[in-house]
Amino acid sequence: MSLAIFDLDETLVAADTASLWCEWMVEQGMVSGEVFMAEEARMMQLYADGQLDMADYMAFTQQPLKGMTKEQIAELIPAYIEQKILPRVYPQGRALIEDLQQSGYRVVVISATSEALVEPIANELGVTDVLAIQLAYDDNGFHTGETRGVLTFREGKVTRLNEWLELQKESLNGSRFYSDSMNDLPLLEQVDHPVVTNGDHKLRTIAQQRNWQLLDWQLA
Repeated sequence: MSLAIFDLDETLVAADTASLWCEWMVEQGMVSGEVFMAEEARMMQLYADGQLDMADYMAFTQQPLKGMTKEQIAELIPAYIEQKILPRVYPQGRALIEDLQQSGYRVVVISATSEALVEPIANELGVTDVLAIQLAYDDNGFHTGETRGVLTFREGKVTRLNEWLELQKESLNGSRFYSDSMNDLPLLEQVDHPVVTNGDHKLRTIAQQRNWQLLDWQLA
């Protein structure tokens, strides 16, 4: 079965879901706002510049959840999705996922955001195959504030996807990947049909040079 792979942030959702989660945590009083959001904004600028250490970003943004169980974290997510995510989902992206599934593609969402966020957001879009940054829990089931395994970021997306392909007995033959970010260039170069979607300036330039498909979506 051919794969249709989607990035999440700024591709299917007109925002960065991790940043929106940080905003939501501040609004819920889970963390003090001004200093926390200033540091998050600084790190996101590094991301845009291609200089972010994702391990540092995850360590910082996971601190408010440290000591929670997976179930306690999951209980927080539906309200966040309702308030922050659903109004920002590109309708063109939702429709494309449905069209690809009806055409026989296996749709996968792969994101450099926490699995606690990505999995339920992808489920809202009708996607059950998800690769995202894995959170670490101690022997008693409490979140350590750390991550585990290879982070699904830059080349890490290629590594994690290849591991998943082996487990699922799938391949990249006939595959498509939709992404907005220059950080996803390593994976875009692996698939048969790279599609730059709502692309940043650097990635759009590469897409034009290589004659890759370009998509630009708008919120309704």
